[in-house]
Parts: sequence; C-alpha cells; structure tokens
Amino acid sequence: MHKLQYEQMNGLSLAYIGDAIYELEVRQHLISLGLTKVNELQKRSKHYVSAKAHAALFELMGIDDVLTETELIYFKRGRNAKSHTKAKNTDVITYRISTGVEALFGFLYLSQQQERVSELMTWIFNQVESGRTSE
Repeated sequence: MHKLQYEQMNGLSLAYIGDAIYELEVRQHLISLGLTKVNELQKRSKHYVSAKAHAALFELMGIDDVLTETELIYFKRGRNAKSHTKAKNTDVITYRISTGVEALFGFLYLSQQQERVSELMTWIFNQVESGRTSE
C-alpha cells in the first residue's frame, strides 16, 4: 500500500478505513478467545463495535486520559464531520462520537502506528471485559 496523505483526509474518510481496522481487531480478538459460533461472535462484538460502545469507551478514554493531543484532533475531525447518513439505533451525538472513534483508528492506521493501535485495542478489550462499559 502506498502511503496516503491522512493529514489531508476528511473525518469521514478516516472513519471509513478506521471502522474496518477496528472491526478486524475486534474479530481477531474474539476468535483468539476461542469463540467459534457465529451468533456468539456477533453478540459479543456488539460490546465493542456499536455506537453506544464507542461512546462509552470514549468517555472512559477521557477519564483515564488515554489519548494524546494529536489523537484527540483526529477524533474531533471525525466527530465534527457532516455525515449524510442517519444514525441507526442511536442518537446523533452518540453516532458522531462513534464516527470520531473510527476516525481516530483510521488516522493511526494510515500513519502506520500499528503499535499504538494494538495498545489502544488492548486497553479497549480490558475495559469491555472488566465491565466498565456495561450498557
């Protein structure tokens, strides 16, 4: 893959790639836990990938001071982007926060910060599995 100029990308483009990266990380994690039944995988993945889960995780990121200033800039780029799609099963604010989280992961991936992606995903797995994001 040639290096994309992520600095120039809008928040929705970052969120588009970030959504895929985030989802792949979650799927790999769930498979690594030994889960094999598709229904169980889908059910468990919602605790990580839904807009509500993203919003809860982002709130905890603020409480725990997890993100750098640069990461927050890219989160805000996604959160503040004007989307032409409507939020499904959630309110607009939660949907925008979710888009911001996805944009953050898009930025990290495109800027080739795989170690940071892994770090944040490990933190996320720990939050969800310890019950801190209970819906």
